Amino acid sequence: MGCSFSGLNALYGAMSWGGDVWINEDRFRILKQLGEGESASLYIVKEIATAAGEDDGGGGGGIAGKRRRHHHPHHTPSHGDGTYAMKKILIQSPEQLELVKEEIHVSSLFNHPNLLPLLDHSIIAVKGQQGGSWNYEAYVLFPVYLDGTMLDNAIAMHSRDEFFPTYTVLQIFRQLCSGLKHMHSFDPPYAHNDVKPGNILITHTKGQPPLAILTDFGSARPARKQIRSRSEALELQEWAAEHCSAPFRAPELWDCPSHADIDERTDIWSLGCTLYTIMYGMSPFEYAIGESGGSLQLAISNGEIKWPVGPETPYPDSLRLFIIWMLQPQPAMRPYIEDVIFHLDKLFAKLSNKPSHLVSSPTVPL
Repeated sequence: MGCSFSGLNALYGAMSWGGDVWINEDRFRILKQLGEGESASLYIVKEIATAAGEDDGGGGGGIAGKRRRHHHPHHTPSHGDGTYAMKKILIQSPEQLELVKEEIHVSSLFNHPNLLPLLDHSIIAVKGQQGGSWNYEAYVLFPVYLDGTMLDNAIAMHSRDEFFPTYTVLQIFRQLCSGLKHMHSFDPPYAHNDVKPGNILITHTKGQPPLAILTDFGSARPARKQIRSRSEALELQEWAAEHCSAPFRAPELWDCPSHADIDERTDIWSLGCTLYTIMYGMSPFEYAIGESGGSLQLAISNGEIKWPVGPETPYPDSLRLFIIWMLQPQPAMRPYIEDVIFHLDKLFAKLSNKPSHLVSSPTVPL
């Protein structure tokens, strides 16, 4: 899916008050603004009929029809009524334009039910306010999920002094691993580089396990990198400081040796931190931030996990050992995603008293 540059691909200015916006040949009505950042805004939009498609997302045309024709059966609109999430990105420099184009390219590579798909996009040129210069805006379309992130759900649970059942924790984590395996199976493998509960969308459907969707591929890159000098090590550390959330960042991205082979197991570290956070509502090393003289980097580099104390938590020791296994400070001691899934399925079967392939889960076969 190449980037589309056309002043006719979107209606500039409609975003401010609600109205219609075009993404390529499809027309959407802005229903609601969900959030706004420094350079991006997120909206709920609804596809409306056009002369070319005459479809609102549920028939043979429009976005839903495109997905079927291009063999992407996953991620129909959440509510089946043609509603989607749309992100508008303001692009004010050539460097930012290249970053957005790279994120769009990487997002378009993946097709998995536990990875948020890029449904469509458009990059348009708009006239700048000064000097007649041209800037760009990107419009990116995704399925809409309104039940919040895993972080939202975990914080809400622990604010009530409640814990997710072990079975639910395993179901959610199994889906996350499945999506990540899809990324790691590319040649060369891709690392997400920012796996964390805030980048996992959760959808609750009555009578079904929660659906977990890994999002935000802005930091995703080919995973394997050879570091052969101090300058290369410092360059990687600077990149990681900008793109990888600190409480979930692997030790080798905090203090990279001058001779190192970096690979996709940086994501495994983040997975271990994420599983801990799902269970306990905070990452395993954030305690260091609040301690006098504490250092988040030092706690991470030493793998100093602090387990909750107080009332008995509902999780078995085997789950704690599973986290410790993923949080090995030395990358060479860390498992690959296939190993994680193999042991997770054994743990799943042991704790749920049934084989994992018999457990209802909204994932595709691995």
